[in-house]
Amino acid sequence: MIKIKIKLEKFESIPYGRQDISEEDIKAVAKILRSDFITQGSSVPMFEQKLCDYTGVEYAIAVNSGTSALHIACLALNLGSGDVLWTSPISFVASANCGLYCGASVDFVDVDPDTALMSVNALESKLEQAKQQGKLPKIVIPVHLAGQSCDMKAISKLGEKYNFRIIEDAAHAIGASYLNKNVGSCQYSDITVFSFHPVKVITTGEGGAALTNNLEVAKQMQLLRSHGITRDSKEMTNSIVSDWYYEQISLGFNYRMTDFQAALGISQLSRLDEYVAKRSKIVHWYDDQFENIPVTPLIQKESGESSHHLYVIRVKNKEGERDKLYKYLRKNDIYVNLHYIPIYRQPFFNRKIRLLGAEEYYKSAISLPIFPTIGKNNLKKVMQKISEFYEYH
Repeated sequence: MIKIKIKLEKFESIPYGRQDISEEDIKAVAKILRSDFITQGSSVPMFEQKLCDYTGVEYAIAVNSGTSALHIACLALNLGSGDVLWTSPISFVASANCGLYCGASVDFVDVDPDTALMSVNALESKLEQAKQQGKLPKIVIPVHLAGQSCDMKAISKLGEKYNFRIIEDAAHAIGASYLNKNVGSCQYSDITVFSFHPVKVITTGEGGAALTNNLEVAKQMQLLRSHGITRDSKEMTNSIVSDWYYEQISLGFNYRMTDFQAALGISQLSRLDEYVAKRSKIVHWYDDQFENIPVTPLIQKESGESSHHLYVIRVKNKEGERDKLYKYLRKNDIYVNLHYIPIYRQPFFNRKIRLLGAEEYYKSAISLPIFPTIGKNNLKKVMQKISEFYEYH
């Protein structure tokens, strides 16, 4: 039984998320900075192996951001011009942009507003229509919003029926589980992508990873990460045998993670379960406070355990109340956020569509502060100001 203590820290302002950097983290990074290899050394492969050990997946490719991981994942599954990628509209824009980077077109599958996760019913209906039109997607990217897994078993069955590949956008979900397996195992997907941005459950400063059980896909992503260059003689076209020889055999990018970032990741990963336990305790505390306040937290499904990257509430009652509560909390130095504006509403996409579930969620959602070191005093301040709002409005 893990005993969790929440530090009684008090911040002048309370952000919605915040990294936790320990002395052990600093020492791990400093050790690499004092070494001969601050990049392209042994720390990145070590971090990748630690990710494999934790998730149970065969291969992990660490990169410089979650966005880069999504990009190389799409390319490794041969997404290109004339292809179609579907994803959730309730996500950061990278979930859609990765398809555009490859020259594909992008479309959106509606969400269940009670979970903000891709609706299996909406996906199945859209697939049947697309089949009749001859416009089935090559890749579908379900997004594990707030740290909770989508219904991957059901989505995988649809993938088999309609012949599309699956990339799990688990940017929020390292440390989560689904059907008794850690998210990242790729049991029901081709690739899973993590993000290690500072507000995520663990951080490498900036960083990401793409995980897979397919050796050929892993090799392709490794090439894409580093300029398309190989030193593996089995993959070369020439028979030159020398330690200095390398070949560029495809077009790749400089998406490498540095060794000091990986060292931070290794140190943070050792505390991942502790972080998730602390977040879970905060979630239960919040849930208890909202019994008599007219807001509803996102529904947590019984099929898994969330990593609780975000704590999202949905505001009930009259039109405009969400915006009023948002402004009131920010006025009181509680920096709540909104995750997310539907991607199709962004000016760049300029789509005229309005998906019912996504719109219902968007008009009611607020992300409250949640991070391991928030402390009870700050949590009480959040609830005090929410209670005040409903008392006087």
